[in-house]
Amino acid sequence: MENIGVNWRVRAIRGATTVSENTVEAIRDAVNELLDELEKRNQLDPKDIISATFSVTRDIDAIFPAAIARQRSHWENVPLLDVQQMYVEGSLCRCIRFLIHAYLPVLHTQINHPYLREAKGLRPDWEMASPALISNRD
Repeated sequence: MENIGVNWRVRAIRGATTVSENTVEAIRDAVNELLDELEKRNQLDPKDIISATFSVTRDIDAIFPAAIARQRSHWENVPLLDVQQMYVEGSLCRCIRFLIHAYLPVLHTQINHPYLREAKGLRPDWEMASPALISNRD
């Protein structure tokens, strides 16, 4: 929030991904990929993040996603929290989600909620809702 004369507002950004296995390496790769997409798609500077909450399904316990995020450049001062996602029978397995609150310029109207890997199916309405989402696919 360093731009003088720019009006800012708090926005919430959601996102999710999955991991192929419950290992530190697989979780690290997935979390970094998800946060890279968050920053790139939303032109988000981590210094503008207010807080981040990560949730994981009960089958992920090798490492905290927040521990991975904390190692990223400019994330060391972001308040981070990990929680376990409520279990619902038949729900997506090995899933990591986040809810991030950040300051964004008022003129930044398009929020891009990154849903990657198997998690794309969680919000198909967001995948189809915006050409920006489609054009930013891998």
